[in-house]
Amino acid sequence: MIHVFHKGKDVTKPTLVLFHGTGGNEQDLLPLAGLLSPDSSVLGIRGNVLENGMPRFFRRLAEGVFDEADLIFRTHEIKQFLGDAAAQHGFDANNLVAVGYSNGANIAGSLLFHYKDVFRAAILLHPMVPLRNVELPSLDGASIFIGAGTNDPLIASSETEDLESILQKAGAEVTTHWGNQGHRLSVAEAEAARDWLQIRSTSTNA
Repeated sequence: MIHVFHKGKDVTKPTLVLFHGTGGNEQDLLPLAGLLSPDSSVLGIRGNVLENGMPRFFRRLAEGVFDEADLIFRTHEIKQFLGDAAAQHGFDANNLVAVGYSNGANIAGSLLFHYKDVFRAAILLHPMVPLRNVELPSLDGASIFIGAGTNDPLIASSETEDLESILQKAGAEVTTHWGNQGHRLSVAEAEAARDWLQIRSTSTNA
């Protein structure tokens, strides 16, 4: 997969794995990564699917309607890539934090739905429920930040609440930040994610 890797100043910190939104690329979330954890290594991934020339991580049938077969296939593809990238770049595949926005948040969510311990933590910005009526692995020990909009035109508040509930029932600790900037990633949301991650990192190292 097309990607970029930047080795951080502190290799003991989790590697941030970046998943862009529709039409983005592997560079898009690098400034956000610098805000979230400046000393971490960063792996930015470009989605392998094109929709009208715009990169995505999986196909959809319509707005908000996922091609579930392709979503599952791409989820496994990315899991394999994460192992290959860890071997190539020398980062710890067992110490990863996902950072995804919109379509990227949905593929990161699907990875959590399929694989136990794939991420130590995840920052999901404007996600949907990737798949319904599936049994999740145990997410005990996983911490998840959800950034959502009370007035998001693409994602109903009930969708966010469903995702929060599903993750909590699987054992994850979920923190949801509600903003009012629609589907846009706001500065306040990014700063809330940064503060959440810093508090979590401090408590983990205590």
